[in-house]
Amino acid sequence: MTTDLATVFPDEVVTAAHLRFVDLPLGAGKAALITLDNGHDHTKPNTLGPATMLGLERAIDAAYAEPGVVAVALTGKPFILAAGADLKGLALVTEREQAVELGRLGHRAFGRLADGPVPTFALINGLALGGGLEIALHCTYRTVSKAAQGIALPEVFLGLVPGWGGAWLLPNLIGPDPAVTVIIENALNQNRMLKGPQLAQLGIADVALDAADFIEQSLRWVAQVVRGDVTVERPEVDRSEATWDAAVARGRAIADGRLRGATPAPYRALELIAAARTATRDEAFAAEDEALGDLIMSEELRSGVYAFDLTQRRAKRPAGAPDKALARPVTKVGVVGAGLMASQLALLFVRRLEVPVVLTDLDEERVERGVQHVHGEIDKLLAKGRISPDQRNRLTALVTGSTDKAVFADADFVIEAVFEEMKVKQQVFAELEAVVSPECVLATNTSSLSVTEMAAKLQHPERAVGFHFFNPVAVLPLVEVVRADRTDDATLATAFAVGKTLKKSCVLVKDAPAFVVNRVLTRLMGEVTAAADEGTPLDVADNALAPLGLPMSPFVLLQLVGPAVALHVAETLHDAFPDRFGVSENLRRLVAAGKPGIWSWDQQGKPFLDDDTAALFEQGDTVLTSDDVRERALSAVAQEIRLMLDEGVVAEAQDIDLCLLLGAGWPFHLGGITPYLDRSGVAERATGRRFLPPGTASVRSS
Repeated sequence: MTTDLATVFPDEVVTAAHLRFVDLPLGAGKAALITLDNGHDHTKPNTLGPATMLGLERAIDAAYAEPGVVAVALTGKPFILAAGADLKGLALVTEREQAVELGRLGHRAFGRLADGPVPTFALINGLALGGGLEIALHCTYRTVSKAAQGIALPEVFLGLVPGWGGAWLLPNLIGPDPAVTVIIENALNQNRMLKGPQLAQLGIADVALDAADFIEQSLRWVAQVVRGDVTVERPEVDRSEATWDAAVARGRAIADGRLRGATPAPYRALELIAAARTATRDEAFAAEDEALGDLIMSEELRSGVYAFDLTQRRAKRPAGAPDKALARPVTKVGVVGAGLMASQLALLFVRRLEVPVVLTDLDEERVERGVQHVHGEIDKLLAKGRISPDQRNRLTALVTGSTDKAVFADADFVIEAVFEEMKVKQQVFAELEAVVSPECVLATNTSSLSVTEMAAKLQHPERAVGFHFFNPVAVLPLVEVVRADRTDDATLATAFAVGKTLKKSCVLVKDAPAFVVNRVLTRLMGEVTAAADEGTPLDVADNALAPLGLPMSPFVLLQLVGPAVALHVAETLHDAFPDRFGVSENLRRLVAAGKPGIWSWDQQGKPFLDDDTAALFEQGDTVLTSDDVRERALSAVAQEIRLMLDEGVVAEAQDIDLCLLLGAGWPFHLGGITPYLDRSGVAERATGRRFLPPGTASVRSS
């Protein structure tokens, strides 16, 4: 069956396993050094498909066969060990047995590193994700570069499990609770990665070494181990049933809190971790093979691969973006406003662009408060070791404030983050135009207002652009770049270039009410709220979308956004589309009463409706089930997305999915929203057709 896998992965970018023999320092003898390299630079990481694994297996066998070899070491091309499985290939698997065989092949090839006649060493020189880290786990010993980043077992984030040994090897190396942190908690926490020193602290790596001469230092350490000068001592793993049960229970609570059972991968991974306490290696690897067979053939995995492709490829080449050569340099940034959002923006701009950033506001007190907030956040970065004292001093000096917009005279990019009121924003733009150069980009962080209308009275409306961030700015990677009716290509190119330097993913959107994310979410929340207004119990309405595994329920999201902001966006959309977007009178009463949201929270963190809030609510007598509410809300969203595509708000359905993944934190197992609407049949019931072709973000027929 192994040879058949080559036909499943016809376009595999093969990562070669280059074998050479080196003399170890200290007279320790001859070592085999295998370097994984796909022949491309660091922008195209090594991946692991069938041909790659067969080549690695041959290289390992040749290394063992060389007379006099005392050790085998494995490393990768500069900055990268391996980025894990060939995900594009996984999406082409059409039969379960192919998926199972892929697991067996990985176990067999990597297992050669554990079963050889001499000790094996993984020299983790950089990025090591999924199977890339699992290769290292099969080795007898591991070194890691102190500069290495991007190390993780992210499989459950995508809808898989660590299926090439990781679910058994890791808990048996470092214990079940740290393994749950790496496999479950980190993966479900926006795919948090580890760095080299953390790998050593956890005990996954035996030693962290300086990056400058990492391979030389690693080979010297190999020599010391081979000679017996260094003895690696690892803490004994607590194998008590209580310890493992507690770790697995913690992992299940994390998965429930994040996903509410909506996707099987984390729960399957927890089953494998639980079994690792007593299972033999062969038993555990066979269970991993079966798990891969099931999960690779799941719709959730196909959606995860689709989502990964969007965020890794489409996000880097935004549809409709102009020629980047048109972008103007940005040597100074202005931020109008000094509140929380403006301060977040100022911090991001100064960290990434490292140019002067000036905040303005109505009075000295507000300006000083905003500047001090940014300086305080820079100090926190220093305290966490994320910047050096010199960087702290430089960044702090770059952030200043003023009450006079004349300080923007030499700015190249000014963004406003003031009150969400059209007349206020028009006035700000008029004041800016009076002092800035004709080429200075005037950007707005508006969440729902028309950029075209905002720029209508400018002498140079072509330099106005929407640049909509999502809160929290430091966490969510999306920027909706809004092209107004008269925005020119140079302004747009500059906005995209700035977004890239900020390390944000930019999606080009038309100047339409609420753009993408807020329009979709407001339609979704509006239908759920309407069901509650009509008489459905609040908890039933709020929990109706739980089967999707969204980051939070609609009424919890309302609390995060703030009822006043939600009301403003709802009113904006109601004005534009009164037949589809209503405005809840209950929401108006919440805002008028100054309530932070619908729910209050008990000491256990569970939501409840307090008496004061309950007294504000007026409900009808139409009671829907949670299934009814879900169908109603999703049908409305499907209708809205179809209209958005017909209006040309974005280029394709993929861009709406990308916006929800990056701007609203929607889980990868949904693939955004359109794969779920297709898979559940809602798209066809509500709009008469699918959003994506069959086989996209779903299991292809053979």
